[in-house]
Amino acid sequence: MTPSLDQLSAGTLDWLGANLDHFDPYAADAGTATHQQAKAVLELALLHHCSARAGGPHDERLGGATALLRKLWQRPEFPRLFDTHPPSAPTYGLACAALAPDGIDDTVCRATLGRLTPGFLSPAGKSPLKRMEIRFYADKAGADHTIEPYAELVGQSPLVTLTAAAPGSAVTGDAATGGAATGGAATGGAATGGAASEGVAPLTDSEGYSLTHAAFFLGDYGRTATGLDGDALAHARELVRLMLDHCVGQDRWDLAAELVITQFILGLEPLRTPSGAAAVECLVRAQRSDGAIPGRSAALMASRSAPAGEFFRKAYHTTLVAALMTLVVSSGRPSWHRA
Repeated sequence: MTPSLDQLSAGTLDWLGANLDHFDPYAADAGTATHQQAKAVLELALLHHCSARAGGPHDERLGGATALLRKLWQRPEFPRLFDTHPPSAPTYGLACAALAPDGIDDTVCRATLGRLTPGFLSPAGKSPLKRMEIRFYADKAGADHTIEPYAELVGQSPLVTLTAAAPGSAVTGDAATGGAATGGAATGGAATGGAASEGVAPLTDSEGYSLTHAAFFLGDYGRTATGLDGDALAHARELVRLMLDHCVGQDRWDLAAELVITQFILGLEPLRTPSGAAAVECLVRAQRSDGAIPGRSAALMASRSAPAGEFFRKAYHTTLVAALMTLVVSSGRPSWHRA
């Protein structure tokens, strides 16, 4: 690791470990458990999942998280928290089964998978990105599904179909409050340069997240090949660069960290690219002395006087994504990769 990456990694992991009570939906002072708390736990489980396969020095810092996840994944009532938000419940349930810690009694996971309908596990009526997401988690969970292979989905993914806004055009999007990927919008053409330098977002927020999440699902956070090559790979890399430059300029910390992961998945060494290196330094500047990244962006950061619970709700996601980024970028290349 570089000193900057090491600082980000150690600080974010230590902060997450010190705030496990805020992740636990059943902690004494947690109040009524909600699907938002359960979603936060799933994000923690994803970090744990990626850490477990990467090895290295992360394990000791995630020891408390491992214990919490093992406990929660064996509580029958935990997956039921997803039901309080019906539109997301099947996806969260599938992810819960997929991200189960190794070596636990899988009774709860099997029951959770048993509640999923064949229709949810089929491609009917779903965007390419949603189909990639379902396949990603279903394969990890060992769930039967009828989603087509990634080789048939990659050409329909936002990495291929999205295009950057032309310089000077008005790009509008969702406020920078969500990290959930949504389906791609624009189709065809090559990424257009120059938009980021003029302060115009190359993509809307939802498109930016769809770009990163497509890479996550296709490339399994850097562990598998995406299936992109040639012009399609060059297009995706340039689109990520444009959006990353914009996010650094706007202090969009959450999406910047996701885009650095995406650069890695697309076969680049982010710390050797100007945009990736600038993003890491941007995150270092944002990091507080306790290790937290205080919000999704400078515009949405928690105030220093915010109560602990409010600060956690604003800070945990970006802090966790930054930790995940450091883990992925420092984990090394699998044998399939050729620069």
